[in-house]
Amino acid sequence: MPIDPAPFAYDGLDRVIHEKARLGIVTALVSRPEGLSFNDLIRLCGLTQGNLSRHLSVLEEAGFVTISKAFESRRPRTDIRLTAEGRQRFLDYLGVLEQVVRDASARAETAEMTDPKLRPA
Repeated sequence: MPIDPAPFAYDGLDRVIHEKARLGIVTALVSRPEGLSFNDLIRLCGLTQGNLSRHLSVLEEAGFVTISKAFESRRPRTDIRLTAEGRQRFLDYLGVLEQVVRDASARAETAEMTDPKLRPA
């Protein structure tokens, strides 16, 4: 088995999701197959309307979410759902993040064993 020349490149960290606000949006949506309203996402992610709109545009262009607009009791309502592709890409992203945590933990433990200054007091 060949040795990876860049084991910490983590090419699987999807740049679309890796941004903090978009990570929050996708995380909020992943457990809600029915989707969430625009206002729910504002509240859950702590974003302004403009900020959320911009991040949703990026996610929609990348195929992560679908956005539907309708009227409910004569009021506009915007609903956002994670697509099947978006869900899979998010799960793949989480797998890479788990590898980052494993690698960091293993390297930290190795460093503590070889350098006494790094051991907890």
